[in-house]
Amino acid sequence: MKRFLFLFLTTGALAFTMLPAARAQNHGEIGIFGDYFRLGETRGPSLAGTGATAFGGVGARLSINATKRFQLEAEMNYDFSESFTEDFTTTSGTVAGFSTSSLRILHGMFGPKIQTGGGPLRAFLTVKGGGVDFMFSSAPVNFSTFTSSVSGLRSSSVNAVLYPGGGVEAYLGPIGLRLDVGDEIYFQSGAHNNLRITFGPNIRF
Repeated sequence: MKRFLFLFLTTGALAFTMLPAARAQNHGEIGIFGDYFRLGETRGPSLAGTGATAFGGVGARLSINATKRFQLEAEMNYDFSESFTEDFTTTSGTVAGFSTSSLRILHGMFGPKIQTGGGPLRAFLTVKGGGVDFMFSSAPVNFSTFTSSVSGLRSSSVNAVLYPGGGVEAYLGPIGLRLDVGDEIYFQSGAHNNLRITFGPNIRF
């Protein structure tokens, strides 16, 4: 949370330094966000446990205007490890256990974004493709852990992803807030649907 607050304040400060240029041009947006990812199925050959598990993380995105209503967008985010409950059936009944999954998730996606226009309030739809990497690790959560996760993608098991979603953006000058809601579908022995919500500040440039 402290890291996200620092990024939020840094983004706001950068926006004020870019204010004169941002008034005159609008080539795209850059932003950071916090995300809620509800993994719809945490069972199978690569994931332990049963039922759905909620994850939270941080990420960044870059949107480039092709036209006033059409953008190309790239984003990446990292979900921290979460805890989950497991039920064990014994001769005396069912006992619930609580443990840390050590599962972390790295998302990377790219695709088109269609929006209502370039005004201060707009709605949008998007369809992105990319990959998601499910990583089991007990290493501490820090910048070096993130960079090693990215550099190790080629040797990891990355699942293909399709993300249809939409949301709204509101701007006051170059500074705005964005809310996304969508279904991040990853493919591993079939399609798996997962709710994904992101929210955070944007800067027009």
